[in-house]
Amino acid sequence: MELIRGIHNILPSHHGCVLTIGNFDGVHRGHAKVIASLLEKAEHFSLPATVMTFEPQPQELFQGENAPARLSLLRDKIILLDELGVDRVLCVNFNKQFAQMPAEDFIKELLVKKLGIKYLVVGDDFCFGAKRQGNFKMLCEAGEKYGFAVVSTESFMLGSTRVSSTAIRETLSQGNFEAARRMLGHPYLLSGRVAHGKKLGRTIGFPTANIALKRNVVPVRGVFAVRCFWQDSEVYEGVANIGFRPTVNGQVCQLEVNIFDFNGDLYGQYIEVELVAKIRDEKPFESLEALKQQIEIDANEAKALFENDAG
Repeated sequence: MELIRGIHNILPSHHGCVLTIGNFDGVHRGHAKVIASLLEKAEHFSLPATVMTFEPQPQELFQGENAPARLSLLRDKIILLDELGVDRVLCVNFNKQFAQMPAEDFIKELLVKKLGIKYLVVGDDFCFGAKRQGNFKMLCEAGEKYGFAVVSTESFMLGSTRVSSTAIRETLSQGNFEAARRMLGHPYLLSGRVAHGKKLGRTIGFPTANIALKRNVVPVRGVFAVRCFWQDSEVYEGVANIGFRPTVNGQVCQLEVNIFDFNGDLYGQYIEVELVAKIRDEKPFESLEALKQQIEIDANEAKALFENDAG
């Protein structure tokens, strides 16, 4: 799969594609259905199946810390879209300049001249361009003028629930990871590179892998039983804290994982952490000794959960 980083990197050779546009946050089963239909059209037209997505996500630019919690970082999205068979991802830098682009220019300059789209799949509530003046009706009219087809995405239902990033965020916040997995079509993972922390975990007998979450708003907070893995590794079980570490006056929300039965050096390693079950909410403790006692309880509870699953 090819990643095009920014409109300025679109080449003449990229002209001609079938396209879908969206945040694709979480790359869930609804997204997978859209991609499957896009791949069919890509084969029909003998053109690359292309996804246009945005970084940051538009609501993050407009709403900052009030934006919805992000399910997946760009790297996670790219991996999942690649697994679905997408040929190209165009990642547009969503800044104020791009947000102020007239809707007509978005269609004529970007979709028609640069990308040469033949087929477009978007939600019928999709809005674009300065002051969100562009809409589905405008795209359909442009399709007739410039010669490309426009179709709307259909909702993907799981029972009576419409699968959406919003519904998945809600399910995750309730600690229902099995329901989230069914909507996603894959386990919910947090990933990132292990960085040096304050090494306080070592001093109380629980060394942790510290991972910056790199998002304004995190969809889950608390203590969790987790599975983790990295390149060429086995799958390890562990217990993780996601939050601000109030006992040690933490200022940034991060992921800290105590990996069971592992003593190696993970600094700089990119690891993936699957959330299996929530153990408790994050809370402050009066001392590091009290924190240590609670981590022992949390670790034992996580180990018991895994033993029950294995049994």
